[in-house]
Amino acid sequence: MATETQSGLSDHIRGITVTTLACLAGVAAAVASGSIVGTDAAAATSRQTLMIVAGLVVLQFPVLRVVGIDVSDFGAKDYLYVAFMTFALWFITFGIILTEGVAL
Repeated sequence: MATETQSGLSDHIRGITVTTLACLAGVAAAVASGSIVGTDAAAATSRQTLMIVAGLVVLQFPVLRVVGIDVSDFGAKDYLYVAFMTFALWFITFGIILTEGVAL
């Protein structure tokens, strides 16, 4: 195909893969935050939850390599995109978990 990159994935599939993994990592970070830190009022201000998010952001890049995405081509914009998408989904999901008082 003319649109294939060296890794064999088109730019569209590459973008979908990166976005999906970042979103799923954000939701996983929220569930892990709720499980590890808790869902009470003190959990909302715990900095340990941010460490969980940061850990999952960093963990995504080896996973992307395994999936077949060449992360050596990533620029600052790509790294910021992955971090933002992971944080945004974590923020929304963890906010819902805290608001509803879900017991994990």
